[in-house]
Amino acid sequence: MDAEVTIIGAGVVGLAIARRISQVSDNVFVLEKHLSFGQETSSRNSEVIHAGIYYPGNSLKSRLCVEGKGLLYDYCIKHDIPFNNCGKLIVATSEDEIPIIEGIRKTAFNNGVEDLLTLDQVDIARLEPDVFALKALYSPSTGIVDSHSLMKSYESGAINNGAQIVYGSEVTGIRKISNGYEITTTGNDGNVFSFTSRLVINSAGLTSDKISEMAGIRDDNLKIQFCKGEYFRLNPPKNRLIKRLVYPVPVQNLEGIGIHVTIDMAGGVKLGPDVTYLDTNIYDYTVSAEKHEAFYNSAKKFLPFLEFGDISPEMAGIRPKIQKKGEPVRDFYIREESERGNPGFINLIGIESPGLTSSLAIANYVHGLIRNQF
Repeated sequence: MDAEVTIIGAGVVGLAIARRISQVSDNVFVLEKHLSFGQETSSRNSEVIHAGIYYPGNSLKSRLCVEGKGLLYDYCIKHDIPFNNCGKLIVATSEDEIPIIEGIRKTAFNNGVEDLLTLDQVDIARLEPDVFALKALYSPSTGIVDSHSLMKSYESGAINNGAQIVYGSEVTGIRKISNGYEITTTGNDGNVFSFTSRLVINSAGLTSDKISEMAGIRDDNLKIQFCKGEYFRLNPPKNRLIKRLVYPVPVQNLEGIGIHVTIDMAGGVKLGPDVTYLDTNIYDYTVSAEKHEAFYNSAKKFLPFLEFGDISPEMAGIRPKIQKKGEPVRDFYIREESERGNPGFINLIGIESPGLTSSLAIANYVHGLIRNQF
């Protein structure tokens, strides 16, 4: 075999896996179709370190988020990655939302998140005097991270361990062979190259379902739905009024967790993302100015100081959902596919939020799936 392990995709999760697997194998390749890492979902998100509050109990999302949060904070400290353990408020702005946040607290506790505090209006005003809420949950372990610096560190760690990362190389074919797989790639220059790999890890994000199909695994339940989220920026000087993350109660089925307020490492503040399922899987990163009013009305409920001209279009990202519109929340799909006739092929599909927070825990989980192979 030309390679022992090939990882497809150099987003934050693929790079975390590469760093982990290259600690136990000296023949690891990473293939990325873009010319640099993290060009899709990994760089177009809120950069939040999630606490593990919302996800169904005993799901991979809840378990790996809670584990990954601790690993990520420790990693950032050890490797000098910029982060801010700023905390988060989940706010109830009407009487009928108060029972919802109590339900969220119970779900979080069952997930192992035991540090949530219930705040009344006086408590809220002490933390965020410019935020309106009747009651709130405060999550002290939520934060933000510089995702670019984090991915760069994962990349450097993998390379220092001996992994080889090939950018500008798109996987265009996968064929099962004896004891492994033949992978065909097409470079940005149009050159086609094939090589063999004993193990394949599919961490291709928005195209992970297509990679799985190339290997012969066809399952409608694993079809990626492109789900677009747009953001608006809170313009200076009012961005200085917010010091923490502020979230409304989540929408039904956790399709999104509402247009919320996030801060970044530079002190900027953005609103979003919203949730729009795209009719086709196209890479649409436009931000519609027509959504200005919807963003304003949504945020105005808990940011009473907001005026219409205080926000402006910022950016958009796309979530790789396997949860179809209107369906109950779906868990991460992370599986070694021997049962489907593909031994040594590891699928990661539907790795949306909290993928960034969970990246180190996911890497450990994938290592656990294949550790008997080394």
